[in-house]
Amino acid sequence: KNIQQRFDTILRVAQAIVERQKNFFAHGEIAMRPLVLREIADTLGLHESTVSRVTTGKYMLTPFGTLEFKYFFGSHVSTDTGGAASSTAIRALIKQLIGAEDPKSPLSDSRIAELLAEQGFVVARRTVAKYREALRIPAVNLRKSL
Repeated sequence: KNIQQRFDTILRVAQAIVERQKNFFAHGEIAMRPLVLREIADTLGLHESTVSRVTTGKYMLTPFGTLEFKYFFGSHVSTDTGGAASSTAIRALIKQLIGAEDPKSPLSDSRIAELLAEQGFVVARRTVAKYREALRIPAVNLRKSL
């Protein structure tokens, strides 16, 4: 009985994550929505610590590979319209912007922050630098090719 209840809880949490992150499954990282454990806990009528335990060390097979449940949770960045975007989506946008840059004139962290602001994402230059480093993308002077 306890094992079945544990399985049911894991399944319910997985279904709630999939429901909340529908856009991610359709469009990838760039469409990831901000999500915190409390949202899933409130939706399912569980305690936040229960959701935390259920998501630790559990994995989900997705169209983008096998991902830990915890991957779908994280911090968020404010938008100029008062909404929020997940830090995963912002990192994906940064990767996309740098991937499309002119190698002779790569984008600085300040310019990336400006481009993100034009798209409605309020991100400080230091945050762009932190996310770029987390993606293991070198600084502008190291990306410049002659």
